[in-house]
Amino acid sequence: MRYNAIVFDLDGTLLNTIDDLTACANYALAAHGYPTRTVEEVKGFVGRGIRYMLACAVPEGEDNPEFEAVLATFLPYYKEHCADMTAPYEGISTLLSRLRLAGVRMAIVTNKVQSAAEELVRETFPDITVVVGDSPAVKRKPEPEGVWMALEQLGVKREDAAYVGDSDIDFATAQNAALPCLSVLWGFRTEEQLREVGADTFFTTPEALGDYILGNA
Repeated sequence: MRYNAIVFDLDGTLLNTIDDLTACANYALAAHGYPTRTVEEVKGFVGRGIRYMLACAVPEGEDNPEFEAVLATFLPYYKEHCADMTAPYEGISTLLSRLRLAGVRMAIVTNKVQSAAEELVRETFPDITVVVGDSPAVKRKPEPEGVWMALEQLGVKREDAAYVGDSDIDFATAQNAALPCLSVLWGFRTEEQLREVGADTFFTTPEALGDYILGNA
């Protein structure tokens, strides 16, 4: 086995959340009279947390005097609708079962709001109990504190773990946390975008990712 523990990103890595994020962002934008955004646009906005996503979506971002009102509209609506269309990527449930049976410890570190992250993980991946999301207690990725907190809760040393994610933010997070980054290509960034920031270990399927983690590839 190559790693004893894996810290996963959530959006774009384990769960395809983009349709719900887009729908909820567009609900908040439309409620305040602003143009809606496409799925492809929102893909480029996600990764640094909800506030950043909406700052990209709202004209003039946080300088817009109505920005806080748009955010206030989005948050409760997303809490109610965060799982309407969200689902694990094909092969993810099999991957997690495979790793669990092999004794790999797993955690999730995400820039999604803690309450929403916990709800989604509880409904889709109940065996993963270590979830570190966006909260006042921890700095958002790419700061490494959330990853270190997750490893401490798992009882695993950094040298025995790796980080799995789909974005440039995830690659930077892994570097800052001094962990190898295993980049997946089924999420919100392309291989070209990831190579531009220095990523060099890529996986096109959960099966291939599992083989690598378990030392079979």
